[in-house]
Parts: sequence; structure tokens; C-alpha cells
Amino acid sequence: MKAITVAGFIMGSFLVTSTLGDHEKNKAAAPMITIFLCGDVMTGRGIDQVLPHPNDPVLHEPYMKSAKGYVELAEEANGPIPRPVDHAYIWGDLLRELEQRAPDVRIINLETSVTRSDDYWKGKEVLYRMHPENAPCLTAAKIDICSLANNHVLDWGYPGLQETLETLRKINIKGAGAGWNLIEAERPAVMEVKGKGRVIFLSFGSTTSGIPPDWAAAAGKPGVNLLSDYSEKSVQAIRKKVQEVKQGGDIVVASIHWGGNWGYEVAQEQREFARRLIDHAGIDVIHGHSSHHVKGFEVYRNRLILYGCGDFLTDYEGIAGYEYYRGDLGLMYFVTVEPASGKLLGLTMVPTQVKRFRINRVSGPDALWLRDILNREGKKYETQVELDEEGALTLVRK
Repeated sequence: MKAITVAGFIMGSFLVTSTLGDHEKNKAAAPMITIFLCGDVMTGRGIDQVLPHPNDPVLHEPYMKSAKGYVELAEEANGPIPRPVDHAYIWGDLLRELEQRAPDVRIINLETSVTRSDDYWKGKEVLYRMHPENAPCLTAAKIDICSLANNHVLDWGYPGLQETLETLRKINIKGAGAGWNLIEAERPAVMEVKGKGRVIFLSFGSTTSGIPPDWAAAAGKPGVNLLSDYSEKSVQAIRKKVQEVKQGGDIVVASIHWGGNWGYEVAQEQREFARRLIDHAGIDVIHGHSSHHVKGFEVYRNRLILYGCGDFLTDYEGIAGYEYYRGDLGLMYFVTVEPASGKLLGLTMVPTQVKRFRINRVSGPDALWLRDILNREGKKYETQVELDEEGALTLVRK
């Protein structure tokens, strides 16, 4: 069993290029774009409290009345967290991996409101916010795009949403999936990759992830880009949006916040919807999230479907329950795609763990555990991974 190389994945076999001269090699090499993806990034609440400019810690949750309580839980579990940390601290080992692997585009699901607003959403039990002056933590990792169609972007009301959008614009990070009206919420983020092509990024949310139905954006109404269902009508609406912006050589990523927090099963309607987006709407990569743990993934018609990327950065340390799923473990997904065809060329996943509000690269038993989970779940999708020499998980072919 061999790790998939770029050439091997495209052609179905490994190419021998040693007989080619430099000029011929350059001509033969197809352009590639590598995209960094991950699951939920929640820099609010407890994490906000250890950053240089914390919000008022007062919470309106039934289980915790101060965001400082989440800091205390994490410290009880894993030891003291220095305060204040610098803006780069939370990313830990991710920064070195990003520097070494040099992805062309960096994308996260930003699952928090970025605001000073005190206008919390009444009746909602979990509320995330990060102070806008802590937004440099996003630029510290050179994030390009934030998916915003999730169940926390409006936790602190419409003023909180407005400040979130304004803050991202100020720090030159593109957001997609939420806006001050429907047109803005539906608008894709477009990233030019010099000399290679473009990445078109669309963000959608589903009520199955806990997004309140009344958060849906509408004409003249702020909110998120909410899917009404997984029907063919929804597929065709997305197809129309893709056709409006897609040009030859573009890679189109659909980021979807869907499904529950726990459990490995993927609803059949989600799987069918993902496949129809590839078949009929021109989508090349599906970036699924909402689950608090890593789920299986599928390669369908040479397109990647990530059903659940898991949590990537949260303040959940020390919170008991659901330990079976190892929600503390996550993955950095490095997805390489050929712009000319939209085909997946390679997938590498770097195992991580959140400890002391920081991303830590893991190996040994934790990496093996993730490998085994992906292979167990991958049986139904006919996907398999193996650990490479660097301790990363690599998609393989039989």
C-alpha cells in the first residue's frame, strides 16, 4: 500500500520523470493549489480571557456565569495557562506546520462572535464572543478566509454580527456565510492564488447544527446563509451562485455547518446532498463541520468530502462527558487540488490536540487512534489513511 502522490493520484499510477529534462518536467507539472482547512475555531469565552484584551467575563449560560470559569477548568485539567498570552500563543505547533507546508489558502470555521456587544441572544444557552482587539490572533496564523455560517456568529445579537464583519474587514480577512442582508450572506469569498488560479469559497449553515431558523438572512435582514433543506432546489440555487462567479481553472469550496455535535454516523441526506453538489453544482471540495470530533471522509468522483472536521481550537478542556469521542484531538487538513480539473491530488492530515488553550502536534498513541478511527469510518466510504514518516496521516490507495 502506497501513499498517494500528486502524480499517482491524477494518473492512477506513479509517474517516472527521471528521464525528463528540466524544461520538460516544468511543462509536464500541472499547477496545484493546496488549501489548509480545519474544524471549528472558537477563540471566544475562556480563550478570550487569556488573550491581551478580554471582554467582560460575565456569561448568561445556565452552567457558567463567568468566562473565567472555563479557564479554571482547563487549568485544573492540564496545568496553568500564562496570562496574558500573546496573539500567536493559541496556534502553537500549527504555525510551524503552516510555514513548512506553505498552503496557498488558509481557511477556518470561525465559531464565535468578534464583538464588544452585550446584546446577547436571549434564550440561547451557549454564547461565544471574542474582543475585537484580540482579532490579531487570526492574523498571527495568516488566515485568509473565515466561514461564518454557523450557530455562534450571532450569539451577541445583530450589533455583534456587524462588529464581527467590520473587524474581519479591518484585518483584511475575508468572511463568507453571514452578512447584513441576504446578498451579502450569500456572497462567496474569492482568493486569487498568483500564477495558479482562484479559490471560490461559499459558506452555508443548516438548522441541523443548531442554527436558529430566525438567524437566516433575508432581503433587508441580517443573518447567516441558511440552507432551508437538502433538496434539489437547494442544489440548483447553489449551482446558480457558482455559475455566477466560477471561471475556468477555479476551485470551488463549499463549507457547510451541519449535523449534531456527537456521533460518527452521517445522515444519508447529507451524503446525497454532498454528492449532488459535486455532480450538479460545480463544487470541488466540501468542508463539513459542526461535530465536536473528527468524522470519516469520502472521495467522490475525485472530489473530497469532509463530513465533519471536528473541533480544532476551543475552551472545552476539563469539561466532562463524551470522552469516548476524544474531542480534544483534531486534524490540520492540507488538501491539494488541480485547478484545471478540480480533482483531488492529495490529502495530508496532521494530528493535533488542544491543551492549555493551545494547538499541539501529537504523535504516538493519539495519532494511531485518529488513524484507526478514520480507517474504521472510512470503510463505508472506501477511504483509507496511513501514518507517514513525519507522523502525518496520508490518504492511500490500494
